[in-house]
Parts: sequence; structure tokens; C-alpha cells
Amino acid sequence: MADTPRIIQPRTLKGFRDILPATMLAREELLEQVRGVFRAHGYCPFDTPALEYTEILLGKGSAENDRQMYRFTDNGGRDVALRFDLTVPLARFIAQHAGGLGVPFRGYHIGSVWRGENTQRGRYREFMQCDFDAIGTESVVADVETLVVINDLLDALGVGEFTIRINSREILAGVLEGAGLAERAVPLLRALDKLDKIGRDGVATEMMAEAGVDAGQADTVLSLAELDGSAGEVLAGLAELVVDNEGGQRGLARLGEIIAAAKAAGVADSRLAVAPAIARGLDYYTGVVFETTLDELEDIGSVCSGGRYDDLAGLYTKQRLPGVGASLGLDRLLAAMDELGQLPARSTAAPVFIALFDPERLHEYLGLAAELRRAGIGCEVHTEAKKLGAQLKYADRRGFQLALVMGEREWERGICQVRTLASGDKCELELKTLAQDLGRLLGEPRAGSRFTTDSTAS
Repeated sequence: MADTPRIIQPRTLKGFRDILPATMLAREELLEQVRGVFRAHGYCPFDTPALEYTEILLGKGSAENDRQMYRFTDNGGRDVALRFDLTVPLARFIAQHAGGLGVPFRGYHIGSVWRGENTQRGRYREFMQCDFDAIGTESVVADVETLVVINDLLDALGVGEFTIRINSREILAGVLEGAGLAERAVPLLRALDKLDKIGRDGVATEMMAEAGVDAGQADTVLSLAELDGSAGEVLAGLAELVVDNEGGQRGLARLGEIIAAAKAAGVADSRLAVAPAIARGLDYYTGVVFETTLDELEDIGSVCSGGRYDDLAGLYTKQRLPGVGASLGLDRLLAAMDELGQLPARSTAAPVFIALFDPERLHEYLGLAAELRRAGIGCEVHTEAKKLGAQLKYADRRGFQLALVMGEREWERGICQVRTLASGDKCELELKTLAQDLGRLLGEPRAGSRFTTDSTAS
């Protein structure tokens, strides 16, 4: 007697996940809107491999990123690693292709990245980032444009109110230099960037352990976090801290210019906040830095972050290629929107369901579906001629907007019963103008939906 095959337990690795249709549909709709915003601002798409030579990635973000990197030797004996963000591969990409691309180059890059970090709400070990960057310019216009794109992105995605918190690495460097701590800037700024995660005492402890400062010096750096108020008030407070430091004053002037220009470009004053404790945990930032939080769910962390990195590409080329950009954390944003009840509960890409009421007329149902799809209306014909109630229950559970019901009487009269599943409303439409009339019904906004109807999905 043959041995019974062993059943392999279906499971996923810790920190990784399957994405079910409802979440995947929401993700794809968000991505369409994200791409639209990027393109409206003149950014063009490009891509890079998920796998890079380890030397490309190692030592470019932080010691923590190096520890979290998925690194291995491939079949050819090469030392390789999965990218931990999209900015470092961009620097390699632009150094390799700058001659053909020309500068300044505006590009957007959407793809998965991998970090072996502790999982938490909205944070996974594989996640998708949506980056946009301007390379080859030090102009303040590019900094302002980055801020404006962040604003337009979250506006387009309909996530409610949000706050873009802004700071400058130049200001931070000036403060540290004034305190005689310039040589310890890297571990101090890494610790300071964890203020929201581990609190003041935790940051002070890490500063003393990792940077070798005493309690008083740690307190001096942490005093940055105590500056509060309007953007103008915080800038005035920072001016006192860098009064004798040229680099700090330069960063302060540029930050003020960025904020004023962003307001002129339509970013609401209520959405801008100067946050002196923001450093961003990656070592490659050199100028302005951004973090964006949702007002209704601040504790989930930043959903769109970035900044200026003028020296990163210099690791791969002698050509000077300064850059600035930001990254939308799509999976964290989706987790936040799910918590806030902002995602539609549906697992179908098509808006129209066709009930298989009379199996003898299967060819006619299929012909009608083909006609609707040619008109740009996505639809699904049910696979089995079950009781109508069961078919409509299935359609409602999947999240279809409209259900079409046609029995012998309807076919003979050339009409179709149309049911709006969310409300239960019914109407009759003529088959000869069905596509046109359904297009009108599908164009009407759904109450409470933050997503536009895409009647072209099929």
C-alpha cells in the first residue's frame, strides 16, 4: 500500500502576507491615482531590479538597515541583497544612466522593498513604496515641488486631513556643531528620529549609549523637540539656536523659503508644521526632510516621508548628482485607511453582475456580457443557475454595484431588471440602450465612497 502523501501546512513567513482581493483592488486603485499625480507633475516611470550587488546597498542607509538587509550568496557565488528602499537603487541607476537620461531628471519608481525588522501595525517585512525624485538639481524649486506633490498625493487619495512635518538636516547639524557634538551627529540624529517611537527617556538613553554623550548633552539635543507653535514661531526659536552657525542659518533660510513657496503653490498653512526633532533615520539625507501623518491616526506613523540627499549618487560616480524626493508607504497607508473605514468592502473588479436566471439562454447572457464589455463596462456572468436569492447574495457579498436580472419575460420584452445592490432600488431598462443607461447609473457617485467608479474594469 502506497504511503499517503504528506500534507504541507499552508503558511507564510513571519512579517510576510498574502494580499486578498479586497485589499489588492484598493491597492491597485490607489496606485492608479498615485501614478496620475506623479505624471501631472512631470515625473516619468522607471524601474530597477529587486536584487542588487550587496556593495551597492551596504552602508548607504544606516547600521540598522544593514542589519535588516536580506543578504545571501546566489548560485553564481555573488554577494547580493534585496533592496531595503528605492532611493539607494535610484542613486545607482542615475549614476549608471545619467548620460542617456539627462539632468535634471524627474522620475517615479513603484516597487516592493524588504527589511527584516520587527513587524508592527502597518509595517511588514515586504512592503511597497511609491517614490518620486528630482535628480541633478540643488534648486529650492525641487524641494518645494516635493512638498507640493506630497500634498496633492494625499489630497487625491482622500485620506482626510494630514500634517506635513518639515525640518532641515542643515539646521540640526548647526545645532550640534554649536554644542560641540558635530562628530557624533550620525548616532545622535538616528536616536533623535526615534522620539515618537521610544519617547524622550528612551532617546536620551540611546544617545548616551550609542553616541557617548552625557545626560546634559543629550538634554541639549532633545530640547529641539520642545520648540512648538506655528511655523513662524518655531523658525524664530531655531534662529536663536543657530545664530552663530553659518550652515544652520543657511538651512533655516532655505526652510523658510520652502514653506513660503509651498503656501503660494496652494498648500494649506494648517497642513504645514516645522518639527525640529525630525531627522529621518537614514544617513544619506543632507537638507530638508519631510514626514507626513494622518490627523485622525497619527500613531500609525508617517505615511509619506523623504528629503534632500545631495551626496548619495557620489558613491557611484564623480558627476555631481544632488537629489530630493519622497516615498509614499502604500501598505502603511492602506492599513491606516482600513482602520479608519475608508476602504470599500468589495472583492470584484467589475461593477456589474449578470444573474444566470435561465440556463437555456446561456449564449444570450454571454452575448450581452460581451456587448457591455465592448462598451467599456466590466461585468461577470454567474457560473451556475442557482436560486435568484442566492445569486444576489453572492453579488452583494462580492461588492458588485448593479445586478442584471433577465428571465423569459424580460428577454421576450427586450428589457432588463436592474438592481442597485447597496440600496435595493430597482428599475427596468431597455436592452437596446442598456450599455448607455448602465454607464449613466455607474457614473453616479456612491454614498460614502472615497473611490471613483471605474466602469471600464473588466
